Amino acid sequence: MQFSRREIVGSLLGATALSTLWPATVLAGRSTKPNIITIVLDDVGYSDLGSFGSEIRTVAIDSLAAGGLRYVHFDTKAVCSSTRAAMLTGRNSHSVNMPDVPDVAAVLRDVPNVASKFAIPRNAENVAQVLKRRGYATWAIGKWHLIPLHEVSADGGRDSWPLQRGFDYFYGFARGWTDQYKPDLVENNDYLKRDLPADYHLSEDLADRAITLIEEHVAKADSNAFYMNLAFGTAHSPIQVPREYSAPYDAIYAKGWDAIREERFERMKRMGIIPADTKLPARAPLDRAWADLSDDEKAVFSRYMAIYAGFLEHCDRQIGRVLETLKARGLYENTLIILLSDNGAASEAGQTGEFDGLYRPNTLSPSEQRARIDELGTAKLQSEYPRPWAMVGTTPLRRYKLWPYSGGTRTPMILHWPGHVPDPGAIRRQFVDVVDIAPTILSAAGTGFDMKVAGVLQMPVAGRSILPSLRDPKAPGRQLQYFELRGNRAITSGRWRAVAMHECGKPYEEDRWELYDLASDFSETTDLADRFPGKLLQLKAQWNSEWARFGTGPLSQPSAFVCVMSDMFDRSARAQGEH
Repeated sequence: MQFSRREIVGSLLGATALSTLWPATVLAGRSTKPNIITIVLDDVGYSDLGSFGSEIRTVAIDSLAAGGLRYVHFDTKAVCSSTRAAMLTGRNSHSVNMPDVPDVAAVLRDVPNVASKFAIPRNAENVAQVLKRRGYATWAIGKWHLIPLHEVSADGGRDSWPLQRGFDYFYGFARGWTDQYKPDLVENNDYLKRDLPADYHLSEDLADRAITLIEEHVAKADSNAFYMNLAFGTAHSPIQVPREYSAPYDAIYAKGWDAIREERFERMKRMGIIPADTKLPARAPLDRAWADLSDDEKAVFSRYMAIYAGFLEHCDRQIGRVLETLKARGLYENTLIILLSDNGAASEAGQTGEFDGLYRPNTLSPSEQRARIDELGTAKLQSEYPRPWAMVGTTPLRRYKLWPYSGGTRTPMILHWPGHVPDPGAIRRQFVDVVDIAPTILSAAGTGFDMKVAGVLQMPVAGRSILPSLRDPKAPGRQLQYFELRGNRAITSGRWRAVAMHECGKPYEEDRWELYDLASDFSETTDLADRFPGKLLQLKAQWNSEWARFGTGPLSQPSAFVCVMSDMFDRSARAQGEH
């Protein structure tokens, strides 16, 4: 993409220089810069945390919410790699060559130079690179998934790996998911061969490594502040956790997904997470009613969700261990923690779930699965819950991961920074996008993205610091943000949001756009496109303008494989009124 100097300078001033004025005042007189931790959960839906209305026990995470702020209108890119690239760089995912997960390159062989499309450009520095130059120690723990496929192998290149992108140390896994009991572990630039203990679990290992890094850092007499990106595999498939964590949830989820969704919906209204007049959208056309399931299906499907809940609670306990270490070492009060999920709840497993083998059809009958039900969650299986549980995870929003509706894009976000929030435990309703995280982090550190690095002009920054909203609940939020994933589009402009689902092989001009007023319709239940055609035309023009700034040229058609795997273009669904 080509940018004029005026556009670059204007973007950088808006995203960094102006936003650093506020924290510079806050930090005046402090002897040290804040430590910064981003905690990134995976495939955790909008309502899956206790502090956002869930029945799942997330005590440590909820303590961050109680001492900090919950942002209830926080949007992502609806898929993991795109979100993570935007979070770290402050740029939109298309601008930094991460329009999707790098794995789709394997089925896009007809696209020229497809491998390079999933390598973040060198002129789009991330927060770790900036903070490292400012004297911070920088660590990446857990999931990375920002590596083009030709660099993933043991003997591949390493240009896009964490150590080459500003991190002093990396421990975790390189790709989008890994087995929690038998992970493909990486340390720095090399894959590890380890004999793992019988009671090994990846979430515990990642927390152990995070704690060790903190302890060793504190032990250094001249230690500076640190930045840690702690990215758990939880709760991405395979859902795996010791039975002691999932068993307490068996009775809860025996109620079924329709009842749990209703319970969460009412709880979220009581908590003030969602407006009292929010409507609960009907189930998507292909998502089955719990009452229509067989006894075998109910038994197995409820166990899937119990394991998911136990998986998340287990991760929460590991987060709690890290928080206790910060407190024990006197670091907690001077640490900014931002916790988020990378996209809506996972939708990939379809209506029957995946019993043993991710991203493959479930070939076992419900009765066959029930006979092996106690293997779910163990090292014997790699499983994922059925899609209607994702509908619960995104309560009260429409759809789930990968979709352009808010169920795909909106996730929980918590910001905790002791001494900087006058009303801890409060809710912030400003519209925030994941591109705003990086400028916020740098602003808290009293700095910003550099316009030039080693003589190279840097790409414009799309995000803007949200630190003013810590002290001012009425501080302006983001007013405009576009979205595109696999041909599906959306744009938010003030109170309005427009969404267009795209059918593979059809011209984009034939897409039908829907229009929602988020101020009166939080959950996108009432399409106003026919009532306000002028407003819809305005938003479509804004989408085109934003795509011209941040996109990658003319929209290409998604591959047939991607369309089928996403299950986002089902003719039956459209026939029943789901556009």
